[in-house]
Amino acid sequence: MGVVEKISRSRRIKEAINGFVKTSGEIVDLTIAIQQIPAPTFSESLRADFVEKSFGDLGLRDVCQDEINNVYARWPGSDGGPPVIISAHTDTVFPIDTDLTVRFDNGSESGQDIIFGPGLADNSLGVAGLLKLAETLRDYRLVPSSDIWFVGNVCEEGLGNLRGMRSIVKRFGEAAAYIVVEGGSFGSIFHQAIGVRRFRLDVSTPGGHSWGDFGQPSAVHHLSRIITALDEIELSKRPKTAINVGIIEGGTSVNTIAASASCLVDCRSAGSEHLLTLVNAVEKIAAEANKQVDVTVTIQEIGNRPAGNLPADAPPASWAAEALRRVGYNHAVYMAGSTDANLPISLGLPAVCIGLARSANTHRLDEYLDPAYLPKGMGQLLLLTLAAAGFDERDE
Repeated sequence: MGVVEKISRSRRIKEAINGFVKTSGEIVDLTIAIQQIPAPTFSESLRADFVEKSFGDLGLRDVCQDEINNVYARWPGSDGGPPVIISAHTDTVFPIDTDLTVRFDNGSESGQDIIFGPGLADNSLGVAGLLKLAETLRDYRLVPSSDIWFVGNVCEEGLGNLRGMRSIVKRFGEAAAYIVVEGGSFGSIFHQAIGVRRFRLDVSTPGGHSWGDFGQPSAVHHLSRIITALDEIELSKRPKTAINVGIIEGGTSVNTIAASASCLVDCRSAGSEHLLTLVNAVEKIAAEANKQVDVTVTIQEIGNRPAGNLPADAPPASWAAEALRRVGYNHAVYMAGSTDANLPISLGLPAVCIGLARSANTHRLDEYLDPAYLPKGMGQLLLLTLAAAGFDERDE
């Protein structure tokens, strides 16, 4: 009998999993409460304060917030084995002044309707799931063998460069196992880490008047040609490789030859060698563009998410798949993704990322959350956590 199957046969575990059906609406309400607290990357302090207070109210031990606003709390184990880290990122991609109004699909608040609102699934639900998991361990008196550390971490999105997770791994190191919780992507098991390299390209010229200095190089025009060249790079389809120019800035006025312009470039691939090939191509284009008279092109790396791959048929990915089956879902999809799990996966540490419900339109203002699978998502999370931390009801 496998470890997940054994845990799933426990009377109290069955009661806890059934309880998620009854409390799904409460989890949605908590998700909305979290979503209403703005938390752009690098500005997560208000949401971190909410998580810290919630951890304390749940009776967790060693609750604290570090200097970068990661929030830690411990559910003690019985024998002091290697810790299990359950994390959910608190930051969102949305600016501080974003309208966070929530809309229900049919106007009700039953907890079963599709719900629209920026940041609901990514990652307000992940944070809510973290809190609900801790509450479940407390209410059903579930004592694992190893300590379980709950962490609401910062800087997963955008230019955060996994700053929060880097701090977590530095603190707990190679002895720990890592479970990363996302609000969306229920049924997906992320055991592969997509490598990501991000760059800022800056172009500068003397500039001038659009009429009087016509013919002088324009930073905006030059940058446009660079972006066109980036778009023409031949990319691998297997493994999937992608490039994106996400932000363009520059110029002074409509009748000024631009003296400066810049863009942010995102390069990613499921294969480390293919990512390196893409990065080399980007750097070559920048170097060629820098050869023109009166034009200076610089390239600066602003982000690096390491790639990695852990076996799908070994823990913790295999436990995640078996946990899905034990809650009645037989369609697990093994995935490569760019998540907080990138860092521990790249280091060969036991790590996996799972989702709690279905969602769509991520990183858009019309993002929506479908909580239909939420009880199963919470059940999977509970079984996976206890498999990683160790649990035997006979020891209770």
